[in-house]
Amino acid sequence: MSLLVVGLSHRSAPVSVLERASLAAETQARLLHDALAAEPAAEAAVLATCNRIELYADVDKFHAGVAELSTLLAQHSGVGLDELTPYLYVHYEDRAVHHLFSVACGLDSMVVGEGQILGQIKDALALGQELHTAGRLLNDLFQQALRVGKRAHSETGIDRAGQSLVTFGLEQLAAGADVADWARGKRALVIGAGSMSSLAAATLARTGVAEIVVANRTRARADRLVEILGQPGGTGVAAHAVEMAAVPDELTRADVVVSCTGATGLVLTAEAVAGALGLAFDPGHEAPAATVPAPPADADRHAAWVENGTAGTVRQAARRTTVPAHGTGPVRLALLDLAMPRDIDGATARLDGVRLVDIESLAEASADAPMAADVDQVRAIVADEVAAFGAAQRAAHITPTVVALRTMAADVVTGEIARLDGRLPDLDEKQRAEITQTVRRVVDKLLHAPTVRVKQLASEPGGAGYADALRELFDLDPQTVAAVSRADLNDPNRGRS
Repeated sequence: MSLLVVGLSHRSAPVSVLERASLAAETQARLLHDALAAEPAAEAAVLATCNRIELYADVDKFHAGVAELSTLLAQHSGVGLDELTPYLYVHYEDRAVHHLFSVACGLDSMVVGEGQILGQIKDALALGQELHTAGRLLNDLFQQALRVGKRAHSETGIDRAGQSLVTFGLEQLAAGADVADWARGKRALVIGAGSMSSLAAATLARTGVAEIVVANRTRARADRLVEILGQPGGTGVAAHAVEMAAVPDELTRADVVVSCTGATGLVLTAEAVAGALGLAFDPGHEAPAATVPAPPADADRHAAWVENGTAGTVRQAARRTTVPAHGTGPVRLALLDLAMPRDIDGATARLDGVRLVDIESLAEASADAPMAADVDQVRAIVADEVAAFGAAQRAAHITPTVVALRTMAADVVTGEIARLDGRLPDLDEKQRAEITQTVRRVVDKLLHAPTVRVKQLASEPGGAGYADALRELFDLDPQTVAAVSRADLNDPNRGRS
């Protein structure tokens, strides 16, 4: 069996494809079950974040595995296979290990060095464990990836090379100003109460905003986030929760909005934002004129306009700028969209007084960010850890065979001592114990050097055949070897995060 990863990310696919291919939690579970039902895969895990979707599997056939995993990603993401295929990447065996370790260290993140990916990898492992789709290989792989990521952050200055998407996004909204100075006294609206929105709320509180309003589809989660923000020893920011229905009213009072929900459609339309700012929004013109608030269009009419109207032109123009352009005059409303698919209509970037930063513009901005010297040190750590992981996996592959050999030897000793008891029944306990110990020492000494050496050889590249040779030379029972492997795999203390 061999490790295979098939996926797409911000490095391989445009945001328009990534947001359509995003996977909800229940979809991830179905994807994992279907991956295990497919013939080539024995284990599976999915890593799905706002800017990557990757399916990891232990497969017995490379080409069949690639075809099956690609098809499954297309089926569950809702993007056709023909459209998805040009954006997919494939990594196999050591290259797959290297990829995940690089991801864990933040080297493959949109913002190099960000540490949030470690929590997402941990969540991916937990889901695989909960659904029993992650076996020995993927448990070992993801556990080691978490350790490598933590090592990179503790032993190097990779944290200086980047921050979380929230911090980086706020820096882009501040447009070169000190974020604390820019945020001081502002009223912030956070839409969503998941992990990213919670991080956004905490970051805004630390930067010194005057007030935070949290809106979420489930009011209880919004209340819980507000409770956390107000805990003793915290920032002391004024915070309260509202229903999602109150968002249009809150927009009229907000200075900055951060949105990250799991919605499949737009949460804030250009019409709604224009209405909150007292602007009339005409999709036939790039710049709206100041007037009384206009009611939001219904979702179907808005979607049709996005597909066929000028929004496509607006979004294409926005993609060519690091931070989407905004109309003339001072910034009245700063919008940070961290959702995938997007929460905020890209056409809001053309509204007078609006500054919009989204995943797409963050990707472009981070591409121009200077790389820290520590990145090279992290790459060296990754290379060392990949070699160590490969050696450990190859050594582990031969361990059941070595255990089976020693078990066979112990059975031979037991049988011969039993025969000795029949031939020399007058031996006292002391004599019998001494003979038994002597025979065991002889067997252990004879097996010690070969078993140590075969483990060393098996840990080297190309050493997989030593287990087969050992089984053949000593005529080991394959069922005994398999039983040892199953016992190791079913160890309750193995592979738990």
